[in-house]
Amino acid sequence: MTQTTPQRIAVVTGAARGIGAATAERLAADGLAVAVLDLDGPGAAATAERVIGGGGRALAVAADVTDEAEVAAAVARVAGELGPPTVLVNNAGVLRDNLLFKMSAVDWDTVMAVHLRGAFLMSRAVQRHMVDAGFGRIVNLSSSSALGNRGQANYSAAKAGLQGFTKTLALELGRFGITANAVAPGFVATDMTAATAARLGLTFEQFKESRAAEIPVRRVGEPEDVAEAVAFLAGERAGFVSGQVLYVAGGPLG
Repeated sequence: MTQTTPQRIAVVTGAARGIGAATAERLAADGLAVAVLDLDGPGAAATAERVIGGGGRALAVAADVTDEAEVAAAVARVAGELGPPTVLVNNAGVLRDNLLFKMSAVDWDTVMAVHLRGAFLMSRAVQRHMVDAGFGRIVNLSSSSALGNRGQANYSAAKAGLQGFTKTLALELGRFGITANAVAPGFVATDMTAATAARLGLTFEQFKESRAAEIPVRRVGEPEDVAEAVAFLAGERAGFVSGQVLYVAGGPLG
């Protein structure tokens, strides 16, 4: 008699668009049920509808990852409506770029809250379900900016912090069958990078062309490129990969 593995339940934050949406759809294609979590409720619903339209199971959840009570309520809802989550992708993020002397404390705090506090709150809330299941996959979205990037003191610090957070989770949670890894994209064509182009006074096509010229593979990344890497680390076969940072940047970084 063949035993089948029960369907895994994944939570993807910041999944209304861009890398988060591509990741939710990629995990659904691998057979996972996906909770699409985002501050933008209608955007999350649109991603969930695409998953369901493709034959998958999905639940849209509007929540602020920086709010402890909202995170607890969101994870409880996922556990109650889809099942206990054992895969978590901490993707939610914001940009508040500026040079150090122009950067406000509010812009610093906002970026730290979404990226670091959000990943902490979500990981803490979901890990108990992973411990109970004896299986878990946490994938945190870092960035090549963790290596330093002009005008991004807040974002660079947050993304570097996520790498340290990831490695510590790997050490603490490994004994429970839980892995923790980070994916660090380089330049990826998303709404966030389009907004950066506008801020610089460039069309998005001009911005992408200039950035592609600096990348060894001579193209910019797409959200699906990052989703493929996340899907590997979130999968059943990645159980001996933990505490790692995978740069998905079209060339050697790190």
